[in-house]
Amino acid sequence: MRLFIFSSTAAVYGNPARVPVRGEDPTVPTWLYSSPKLMTEIMLRDAGTAHGLRHMILRYFNVAGADPLGRTGQSTKAATHLIKVAVETALGSRPKMAVFGTDYPTPDGTCIRDYIHVSDLVRVHSEALACLRAGGTSATLNCGYGHGFSVLEVIETVKRVAGVDFEVEFAGRRDGDPAQIVAACDRVRSTLGWQPQFDDLQAIVAHALAWERKLMARSG
Repeated sequence: MRLFIFSSTAAVYGNPARVPVRGEDPTVPTWLYSSPKLMTEIMLRDAGTAHGLRHMILRYFNVAGADPLGRTGQSTKAATHLIKVAVETALGSRPKMAVFGTDYPTPDGTCIRDYIHVSDLVRVHSEALACLRAGGTSATLNCGYGHGFSVLEVIETVKRVAGVDFEVEFAGRRDGDPAQIVAACDRVRSTLGWQPQFDDLQAIVAHALAWERKLMARSG
């Protein structure tokens, strides 16, 4: 049995012309991480056509949170993920954090992203494999919730959940950051029968905070 599940990224869309972005929309990667992902997608499709390799390409949007039972979470040192950085700042691991760009064409001027809880993403993988094993056809699926939050909204949520205020400084835009990218996620639901369990920014932040406190207790 030839089956393959590939972890791709929403970054293959670059700066999408429409939001929410759909799987058939143009792919125009704007930075080095996303270009190899798109090349792998192309090779998988070619392998499917030439050799019958059935596959699921899963385009992750912004993965966040941690295992609700506290067994695992993001442990990368010097992480750049917004929720991870904001949580570290709230708990005093960082003296302050930066917001890159406040002049985007969004309601508050900061970038908007679609955040998906890591536990929901894990379930996408298991259901994608089950679908292929049951004879399902190859597919490219957006993995998100279909709505987004701005950088400032995320920071305010972290402050509220943590019960802590912290310093935020404002800086210029980073090259390649799209103003807004949100998933059209009807296909992942209809193809796999997937229903998210943690589609709630406060829950995502609360789980990330709990995990970060556990990391600090271990290192302390």
